[in-house]
Amino acid sequence: MRNIIFLCFMLLVFAGCNTIKYLPPAEKYLDGAKVVVNSKEPVEGESELNSELSELLRPQPNTAVFGLRFGVWAYFRGPKKNKADTSAINKFILKKYAIKPSYLSDVDTSKTKELINNRLENRGFFYSRIRAEVKEYSTKAGITYHVELPQPYILDSMNYLLDSSDLTKEIVRMAPEALLRRGQRFDLELLKQERERIDTRLKNLGYYFFQPDNLLFRMDTNQKGTHKFHLYLSLKANVPPENYRPYRVDKITVFPDFAINDSNFVAKDSTVTDSIIFIQNGVYFKPELLEDYILIRKGNLYSKRKENLTSSRLGSIGNYRYVNIRFRKVDNDSSKTGSLHAEIFLSPLNKRALREEMQALSKSNNFVGPSFLVSYKDRNVFKGGETFSLSGKIGYETQIAGGRQTGLSSYETGLQADLIFPRLLGFPNLTGENFVYGVPRTTMGAGFSVINRVQFYRLNSFSLSYAFSLNTSRLISHELTLPSITYAGLSKTSPQFDTILLSNPFLRRSFEQQFIVGLKYNFQFNQLLLKNRKNRFLFLLGIDAAGNTISWLQNAEQKSKQELFSQPYARYVRLDADLRHYFKVSANSQLVTRVFAGFGMPFGNSSSLPYIKQYFAGGPNSIRGFRIRSLGPGIYAPPELNVSSYYDQAGDIKFESNIEYRFPIVAIFKGALFADAGNVWLYNDNPTLPGGQFSNKWFSELAVGTGFGLRVDLEFLVIRLDIATPLRKPFLPENERWVSEFKLGYKSWRKENLIFNIAIGYPF
Repeated sequence: MRNIIFLCFMLLVFAGCNTIKYLPPAEKYLDGAKVVVNSKEPVEGESELNSELSELLRPQPNTAVFGLRFGVWAYFRGPKKNKADTSAINKFILKKYAIKPSYLSDVDTSKTKELINNRLENRGFFYSRIRAEVKEYSTKAGITYHVELPQPYILDSMNYLLDSSDLTKEIVRMAPEALLRRGQRFDLELLKQERERIDTRLKNLGYYFFQPDNLLFRMDTNQKGTHKFHLYLSLKANVPPENYRPYRVDKITVFPDFAINDSNFVAKDSTVTDSIIFIQNGVYFKPELLEDYILIRKGNLYSKRKENLTSSRLGSIGNYRYVNIRFRKVDNDSSKTGSLHAEIFLSPLNKRALREEMQALSKSNNFVGPSFLVSYKDRNVFKGGETFSLSGKIGYETQIAGGRQTGLSSYETGLQADLIFPRLLGFPNLTGENFVYGVPRTTMGAGFSVINRVQFYRLNSFSLSYAFSLNTSRLISHELTLPSITYAGLSKTSPQFDTILLSNPFLRRSFEQQFIVGLKYNFQFNQLLLKNRKNRFLFLLGIDAAGNTISWLQNAEQKSKQELFSQPYARYVRLDADLRHYFKVSANSQLVTRVFAGFGMPFGNSSSLPYIKQYFAGGPNSIRGFRIRSLGPGIYAPPELNVSSYYDQAGDIKFESNIEYRFPIVAIFKGALFADAGNVWLYNDNPTLPGGQFSNKWFSELAVGTGFGLRVDLEFLVIRLDIATPLRKPFLPENERWVSEFKLGYKSWRKENLIFNIAIGYPF
């Protein structure tokens, strides 16, 4: 791990130190370019305006962080013409990361000032004054563009100059929803958005052939002594007659098995269901089921919204590679309303697919090892878009030197089968227009897994589930699993592990053979789909309850035993809440904060949550300044770090908060500064884990860590390297918990306090 980070750092240093020797004679690198905006009065959205103007600078300065120019180095390092250097690594560097160097001689300040002035006029600032200032050094130069903003032009009134046609009446009718308001600064982009808004509304009212450029805005600035203007909206001259007419869908034809790459494709069989014509070879997809995903209806006015939703829903079935919807005009010029013929071409994915994947695992508690995954998928099983999937996993991991107990290893095998229906089984009429934002699904699942902790135990688990998932809006989704059944039990234990269980009744209870029968509900509110927003939120809520329904159905004698099929069953309620906020600091950097709270309450015959349902803290996706599963519960400190403490440090309650600033470094390398805080606690007191129970002093029992991260972003894969250190250790005496000394020069301190993590993807 340390070698990887060192090599990445040395690569960057090497790149920065070797760009000067490539500098042509009498040239200087364009090392910096910026825009400084000055105004006598406050400017609304000044930071966004400044950022927008900075993007106009041509050429852009050479990317440099801490004096390092990786992209320029890659440009010269890659293979050149008339050279024998054709190594694969050099070709890859040149193609993927090379950036052609920018020189001072490449800059045309007059052209750049023209671009800036044009953009300012589009934002309402006419007759701005712009001055370019050039500063030169030995091998580099920088340019600053000083912009003096005049008083902007403000909208005084919005007027419509339209005829008496039905089209223009619709435009006037939607005027109250206009994006343009009196008192707004002139903004060309806002005018474009208003045209698009009107076009979208008209297309949803049947005006299929209408185009945004049919609309014309005129601006009157002849307001003596003021910077106000009147705005006039009209239709352009010679707009084609078909743009004035709304259109209805008079025919719908669907090709469920269209072969897009087969020029000789001919569908033979035709079926009509509810005025939709299905043409396919045999019955590839049952028409009565496919019809539910189509929101376009014969006799209705054309709607762009329903066209897009239909395309999205058909693509979400998981059965089709391409969805292509076309509309053809049907001649009926005598009618006030035109006619369209809708044709829907659906090109299926391969019916069967097999995928293999090899993974390498590395954890902060020094567990390493490979795993092999294989999955099989069979689509359209019952000719209704159903998907059968079967996945298996074989994995091995061992704890190498530096862990709690060198030589601790485990094997894991598992098999999971799922049958997914792209509809809600048992709920009629809940596929059509009831769920326009996505395709609801029903998933029947069954699986088993075996975890073999060599020298300690073998844990077998079997699961059955019946789940519903659906989207009630673009941003909100729900998932209900009813029932969720898991049977877990130890099939083999070693004398050493038996000793551990005997010394800790709570741990023994959590490992007992038992049924977990209940329900799960997951809620998600996801604004990450809104790419252009500065502030975005992701909220996840999970509810997991087990044992209550069984207890309610049992008689008094059965309730007293709290067993199912002569085996105990777990009773608990678990609630998880996860809130994340993504703040866009600049175009390529963001500040991400997260708060997670998990609460589990065991009751009845359960003194703690089942082991597979408990919370853990520490590790690459948790509090990164501590090793995985090494915190808590509460202020509990294991007398010695061994396998026993590994199992003890779990809890029924968890709180965690994180903050991370993510920023670009150079090319594929990105960085992060982060801080984490949190811990886990027990719901009930456990005498063998003193200080582990949750109390009103929980806030003073939080662990805190901080660190720096390097991310290698390959677009399709993010490799994350984090180095962190504890700032607060809750298991120490109360007045010694904050770390006051950082002895980086001592090997023993570094071994205990510098935690290296390697992981795939972002932590949250």
